[in-house]
Parts: sequence; structure tokens; C-alpha cells
Amino acid sequence: MALGLGWKLHGDGGTPRPGEIVRPDERLSWGRTMGLGAQHVVAMFGATFVFPIIMGLDPNLAILMSGVSTVLFLLIVQGKVPSYLGTSASFFGAVAAIRAGGGDSATVTGAILVAGVVLALSGLLIRLVGAQAINKVLPPVVSGAVVLLIGFNLAPVVASTYWPQDQWTAFITMIGVISMIVLLRGFWARIAIFLGLVFGYALSWAFDELLGPITSVLPGAGAGKAFAHDRIDLSGVGDAAWLGLPRTHAPDFKTSAILLALPAVVALIAENAGHVKAVAEMTRTDLDGSMGRAIFADGLGTAMAGGVGGSPTTTYAENIGVMAATRVYSTAAYYVAAVVAILIGFCPKVGAVIAATPGGVLGGITVVLYGMIGLLGVKIWFEGAVDFGDPVNLIPVAAGVIMGIGGVTLKFSEDFTIQGIALGTIITLVSHHLLRALVHPRRPDAGEEGRARAEAPPSGPVNAPPGPVNAPHPSS
Repeated sequence: MALGLGWKLHGDGGTPRPGEIVRPDERLSWGRTMGLGAQHVVAMFGATFVFPIIMGLDPNLAILMSGVSTVLFLLIVQGKVPSYLGTSASFFGAVAAIRAGGGDSATVTGAILVAGVVLALSGLLIRLVGAQAINKVLPPVVSGAVVLLIGFNLAPVVASTYWPQDQWTAFITMIGVISMIVLLRGFWARIAIFLGLVFGYALSWAFDELLGPITSVLPGAGAGKAFAHDRIDLSGVGDAAWLGLPRTHAPDFKTSAILLALPAVVALIAENAGHVKAVAEMTRTDLDGSMGRAIFADGLGTAMAGGVGGSPTTTYAENIGVMAATRVYSTAAYYVAAVVAILIGFCPKVGAVIAATPGGVLGGITVVLYGMIGLLGVKIWFEGAVDFGDPVNLIPVAAGVIMGIGGVTLKFSEDFTIQGIALGTIITLVSHHLLRALVHPRRPDAGEEGRARAEAPPSGPVNAPPGPVNAPHPSS
């Protein structure tokens, strides 16, 4: 069917035989399909709930909109690309910078909405000109630099906001998260961030019981002064209803905030392209024709979520891992997961429990998470065989990285500035393409062959853009 809702029963509806896969337009029995949908919910749940807390947004609204966006995505790609759209980590740097500049949640979600519209328009353009346009406009040297900036620009947020609230809880949680990501395998490794949240929560409760209150500075409390407080404050949980609507708000649009959020579009294009390529390889199907649709759908989902005050969305590596482990790529399971997520979104009490996560726990999680995001940029360079012996690659990235990580500001007027990630992205993108156009045609050692090598996707077994930025485990 045109919308991809007509699933054929695979075999007898039981577990697929060795070597077989359940294709996107197939399904197992509805009982097994619901079980698989539940696995997808667990796989995406931790990051989709934790990430909005880090960005200061409502987790209940985030998970509800993730379910709505997933349904929208599946309909737009006509059921050809199985995917769950969870909360994106690519906006962490932009959100931190917007809030540091005095922006509130309305300003944040206004910038997210515009970024979503730009991503959707990019998907339409890719649909018109072909998937190969991604590697021409965003070669690995540029996309890798942008992803690196998004992660490493956040180091001051960990050091000045989360870590000082409870350094020992943060340190022990960090060790726990590192151990779980590295030592656990398969499904458990893919939900390591969520397990780290549970571990840190339990640790904070134990410290409150055994050691009593801690004295530290909490953001937005006590006018920046240290005071004694419990690590876990569950007062909001008792007041939260079991059933109710998430908190929504209208977005507010400020040019400076929008410019900070736009670089995340580069990361989202890379994430979506990587997801489509990964699914195509696992299902042995050519999905290049669906690339533009997938990026458009994610952009529409992000814009829609931002429009009601929700978190940005992206395709999830955790759910790719579930598909790879089960060999079931049926979109029917994703519809089940989306419906379950929507139902959870109408339970404010669950969101209140997550929102009470202590700052020290977030410190331990984010120090690993932000670093992993940044290093995925390095992974893009490695897989793209970027030649930093070529100054056309080296110099723009060198300048852009320092500007982005260092938070350099370019001031045009009292009301209009470009800084941090936005400035670093612009410098890298524009100067790379400008220098390549000016220098390479005049250099005998960097003609068509050199240009093709710089712009081509990686060769060999790694032949796609990197996996999603929010992946908690390298195997995802």
C-alpha cells in the first residue's frame, strides 16, 4: 500500500529462520510484533527522556512527540525505512548557548522549530537533486568538524553547571556509565545511558540516606549561593497526576538563537543519511530514493515538536541495534512503539520522576555523552579518509574548531552576533568550499582526483555517513 500499512505475514508468524530477515513490509504474529514494539520502547526510552532534561525541556512532551513524529516519519517514507524518532542530542550545544545568553524555553524551541523547517527543506532539495548531493555540500571534513564542535563545545556546561552540584556522585556515575557502555553487550549496551541514570539515581538516594544533605549551588536557586539540600527532591512527583496533558508552550523566535541552532541541521542530515544507509545494507535494499523523504520527515517532526514546546527528533541508533539483533525490520513494530510512547507521554508522574534526576547524576552522564558526540566527528573524518595534509582541509577546520569550542563571538550590532558553534560551522563550511574552488583547479597535485577523494563517501565496508549522534555504544 502507498502508506506502507499493508504488512504480509512472514512465514508462519514465528521467529525468522537462520539467514532470513523480516522485511519492513512484513510482520510476525501480532503478539510477537507487540513484544518487539516494547523492546523498541525500552531501547529509545532512556535517551528520549534524559536528553530533554539536559536541555531543560519537558520529558513527557518529548516522549509524546517522539511517538507522533515516528508515525509521521513512517507514513512519509511509505513504510520503506523502519525508524524510531527519539530526542536528538545534536542541539545540546545550541541550547546551552541560548540559555547562557538569557534565552528561555520558548526561545530554545523557536530555534528548534526553524532548524526543523530548514532540515525539511533540505530533505525536499535532496529528493529533487539526489542523495549524492549530501557528500558534495557536506563532505566528511565539514560534517565531521560540525559534529565535533557540537560535542566539545559543551565541556564548560559539565564543568560549571552539573559537576559542581555533587562531584562525587558525578564521578562515580561517570565510572558506572563508562563501565556499562564498554563491558555490557547487545541490547543492554544500547540502553547504557538509561542504566547509568538508574544507577546514579540509586546512588544519590543512598548518599542522602547515609551522608545527609549536600551543600552546593543549584542552577536558578539561591541566587548562585551554595546551600544545603537533598540530592533527590521528589516533591514534584507527589503533586504530578497519573494522567494528564504534558506542558506545552508557544515558541519565540530570536535570530541569534536560530543561528546557534542551525549547525545541528548538518548533524541531523548525517544521522538520517547514516540510518538510511545502515538499514539499506542490513535489508539488502537500495534506499537512496528514500533519503530525501527520511530527512524531510525528520525535519517535519522536529519542527512540529518545537512548535508545541517539545524536543528535536532524530533517528535512533539504539533501535537499529534492536533490528540488527532480532533481524526484524517490520515497521509494524515501530507503530506499536510509537503508540506506547504516546500513552506514556500522557502520564506526568513518570516525567516528574525523570525530571527529579540530581545534577550530579547528569554530570556523570553528560561528561561521557558530550565527549562521545565530539569524537563521532573524528570518526567521520576517519571513515571519510580525510587528508589533513591538504591545507584546504586542515586550515578551515583548524579555524572553525577553535572558534566553535572557544566560544568566539563576531559582533555585527548590539542585537546581532554570531558565536560559538554557529560561527565555527560557517567558517568551516564557507572557507572550505571557497578555498577548494580557488586553489585546487590551479594545483596539479589536487585536481579532479584529489577533489573526488575529498568528496567521495568512504570506501570499503564503511561506505555511509556516520550513525546517529545519540548512539550510546560504538556497535550501535
